[in-house]
Amino acid sequence: MYSHHFGLTQDPFSIAPDPRFLFMSERHREALAHLLYGVTGPHKAASGGGFVLLTGDIGTGKTTICRCFLEQIPADCHVAYIFNPKLTVTELLQSICEEFHVAAVAGASRPPTAKDYIDALNAFLLQSHAAGQSSVLIIDEAQNLEADVLEQLRLLTNLETNERKLLQIVLIGQPELRAMLARPELEQLAQRVIARFHLDALTEAESTQYIQHRLAVASHTGPLPFERQALQRIHRLTHGVPRRINLLCGRALLGAWANGLHRVDRTVVNKAAAEVFGPDLPHLPSASPRPVAYALGGLALLAAAALTGFLVWPGPPAARQTGASPPIRGAPMAQNPVEEIDALLPQLPPDINLAWRALAPVWKLPASDGDPCQVAGVQQLQCYRADKLTVPLLRQLDRPGILTLQADNAPPLYAVLVGLTEQTATLRVGASLHTVRLIALGRLWHGDFATYWRRPPGYSAKLRDGSSGPAIEWLASQLSRLDGVPAPTAGASAAPPVLDAALRKRVQAFQHAQGLIADGQPGPMTFMQIDSATDVNEPRLQTNPR
Repeated sequence: MYSHHFGLTQDPFSIAPDPRFLFMSERHREALAHLLYGVTGPHKAASGGGFVLLTGDIGTGKTTICRCFLEQIPADCHVAYIFNPKLTVTELLQSICEEFHVAAVAGASRPPTAKDYIDALNAFLLQSHAAGQSSVLIIDEAQNLEADVLEQLRLLTNLETNERKLLQIVLIGQPELRAMLARPELEQLAQRVIARFHLDALTEAESTQYIQHRLAVASHTGPLPFERQALQRIHRLTHGVPRRINLLCGRALLGAWANGLHRVDRTVVNKAAAEVFGPDLPHLPSASPRPVAYALGGLALLAAAALTGFLVWPGPPAARQTGASPPIRGAPMAQNPVEEIDALLPQLPPDINLAWRALAPVWKLPASDGDPCQVAGVQQLQCYRADKLTVPLLRQLDRPGILTLQADNAPPLYAVLVGLTEQTATLRVGASLHTVRLIALGRLWHGDFATYWRRPPGYSAKLRDGSSGPAIEWLASQLSRLDGVPAPTAGASAAPPVLDAALRKRVQAFQHAQGLIADGQPGPMTFMQIDSATDVNEPRLQTNPR
């Protein structure tokens, strides 16, 4: 909507991992060099093999660097790319063979075994080596790998000739991956890491350069449409995380366009931040020197939203307005001393219904002694429980919820999670907050998580091929928004979107980017991740100051 207003040929702040927009800060150049070293470094002519490790926080650009890396891999290099590592050993080996287009030979009366896949893979790697070709296995979201799968990956690096190893493995993941490889039982694997790099957020100067770069790629010329104080404010609000910069800058340009402004000032940034990160963003001025129509109450933006489906929930207004006024994503909580989790266990309820009731105020649900999920249903909310989640997925979901904690064979206890940082979690116990170390929490939490969620209008638990209706319209609209393309336009002659192969492919791409099982089936986890990615007005996890 604002592209023509600012002389742009496309959206410069789409969160899609387009390599054309990759801003090569010093850190990004080093990260890319580490990946390329694993393929073209001096070891390629010598021993070969081993692991290359790239880690970084959510939104720092790991996936975009990976796309750029894939574009620069030599033509004589075979590549297998695994984007969903939540697999068993056999499933992983099958996926690797499929990526390398290798067929495993099994017996007539049984499916292929792990040995069948390894034998087929070894034959392929030997054949490629004889032809002067190399092979690289890339695993994204590698922090989700199980220990036995990591051990199998280590064993794959044993496939070798007398001169060199045959397979190079690149692991890309979030900071938890570094902690995993530091475990004593994975020391053998850690010793095979030939290059490692951690991707940090951008500095203030780099944040400005990043914004300049993306605008230039989108064909912007002339002075930046951001005032200097606005750029400083953007860096402080986003902490230099590229994805957050994209979200905030895109919304700020939209706000400037809605007001007929050709430059974004600090006031517009503050209004945009309230939309992107929540209405209670601290340190925002209580009054603006001039009215800004960027907020949803502004007539100009309301008109644009009505035309495009942008920034509004396409169901009845009450369906989205009954939720809480959420804590701001990334907003600091009061500093709490780190406590031992064992000392908190006696205070945690053994009944999950008590935990649901403790979580209810965060969602502005009324107090009740009845079934908490029935009470939530009256407010168009549903209770949702999942198992086998990971800390990175909790970060992605970015919503308060209930953790099931269990020590050995003791009965389960339930803790309300309200905050999360790289090293700690904040739990609400009664009226007080308690901060505990993630590594200690991990001894007791095995992946069970529960939370409230708001279904899209018309949502069915089993959306099938050919399904249509408000839920599918909302899904197509939100994915278009995340892709940076215009949402489907409703009209008498326009066919409503349906859940077909094309839409499933878009869902699958989103699931892959978010670390979900990329099956193309839109379920509660996918819808909640879309809510998080598009900053739907719902409660968010808070973060403690570092």
